[in-house]
Amino acid sequence: MLESRNLSVFYGRHRAVENVSITVSASEIVVMLGANGAGKSTFLRAIAGQTPSQGGTVLMDGAEITHHPPHEIVEAGIATVPEDRGVFAELTVHENLTLGAHPRRARPHEAANLERVLTLFPRLAERRKQLVRTMSGGERQMVAVGRAMMSAPSILLLDEPSLGLSPLLCGELFRTLRRIKDTGVGIFLVEQNAKQSLAIADRGYLLDNGHIVGSDTAEALSKDEKVQTAYLGGG
Repeated sequence: MLESRNLSVFYGRHRAVENVSITVSASEIVVMLGANGAGKSTFLRAIAGQTPSQGGTVLMDGAEITHHPPHEIVEAGIATVPEDRGVFAELTVHENLTLGAHPRRARPHEAANLERVLTLFPRLAERRKQLVRTMSGGERQMVAVGRAMMSAPSILLLDEPSLGLSPLLCGELFRTLRRIKDTGVGIFLVEQNAKQSLAIADRGYLLDNGHIVGSDTAEALSKDEKVQTAYLGGG
């Protein structure tokens, strides 16, 4: 289980997130909703060790990983798909995926993990030799998620995975996240697409101005009038 306890991040005197506590267990999807500038991406980067925190703790399966460098956090079982996807455009799909198997925890299972990824994303199996720079945004997102899965994560972090995708590809991506959950991986995503993310999530948190202002089951949040007004386009 991934857990943050009262995690805070400041940029100088500016508070980005303050005293944020969340949990993500295996085989569940947890979404954090919030407007632009609420602090969602900063919080996710702090969990991943990419942005230093100035208070609180992060634990993975009970072991503290606060302030650990990103590669150690990956070895602890947390993989991140950043907002910009971070794929290597001049490499092929296969090369991008195999780079994800570099962590020690993943190397003995590279072949099995690759088979799992190509089953989750049949389009990548068809285009293993294709250069990523020639692919659409949705296909690049598949590569990014697939590469993260190659590290054999227990928890998958995704930063705005639907950003820039067509409604069709967005729906396809969210259906795949549900299948990933069914393999036993816990998923934590920060999103502005409240409707589709709540449709696949088990639980959700609401982040406003750096603070958690609400949390509940995804079903309860989707029926909450305040959530409907703020995130779902009305009551």
